Amino acid sequence: MARIHPYFALVSGVIAVSTGAIFARLAEAPALVIAAYRVGLAAVILAPLAFWKVRREIYRLSGNDVLLSIVSGVFLALHFAAWISSLDYTSVANSVVLVNTNPIWVALMTPLITAERMNRASFGSIAISVAGVVIIGSDDWATGNDALWGDFLAIIGGVCAAMYLLLGRKLRQKLSLLAYIFVCYGSAAAILWLMVLLLQLPVSGFSTSTWAAFGAMALITQLVGHSSYNWALKWVGTGLIAVSLLGEPIGSTLLAYFIFDEGLTWMKMIGGGLILAAIYLAAINEKKTQ
Repeated sequence: MARIHPYFALVSGVIAVSTGAIFARLAEAPALVIAAYRVGLAAVILAPLAFWKVRREIYRLSGNDVLLSIVSGVFLALHFAAWISSLDYTSVANSVVLVNTNPIWVALMTPLITAERMNRASFGSIAISVAGVVIIGSDDWATGNDALWGDFLAIIGGVCAAMYLLLGRKLRQKLSLLAYIFVCYGSAAAILWLMVLLLQLPVSGFSTSTWAAFGAMALITQLVGHSSYNWALKWVGTGLIAVSLLGEPIGSTLLAYFIFDEGLTWMKMIGGGLILAAIYLAAINEKKTQ
């Protein structure tokens, strides 16, 4: 039995993850560099704790578990690379809306990866949440080739996030949180830094505010946000996690309104209400299932 209620972890995760788009927009650096610092700093912070607490567990991992953890890290790296890049072309609202289409992909891929079955209530909550996401983005949908490219990158980020969640659900049934996130974040960081070096992107000379954004993304968005979801994966279904992640557009849109003066309309508030209703329905269904 979990000592912390999984729903508390999900709420904490939503709040922390909602800051990701804001910090990424504030960081004046190439998208891949932002992603590499976000996951790389998180992995560095975890390293001494992982060596102290779970090094024996990591050493005893089967080859299959190590491979799946690394593959999960690959999808996490691709998620960040695609999604953070999308912020250069489209609005924060559109980006977080489209990257959070992952409930659709989770619903489609869950039976193939985790052997869990999605019941009618789960599909219903996903449908309501996706409707809310569409409403949030509908009244300021970006136009033009650059914006369409940003939209496409955000969708790719959503597909990769779904794979990351599903593999995490499978692995968290066997691995402790610290062992899993250290291998996963570490492999994601290695891939992103390899891409940065191969493309010869700048890795230094940034402003103080950019360095602060890197640190905040690592500590708040990654270690608190993503790790809260990864912890909850042991206790709740992937469908509920994916629907809960749709709280991110609400938080990010509100923050973008106050920080970047991006529009906050009745349509966005209605869409946000639908997303909250979907999260509630998914939580009720999860409780009944258990």
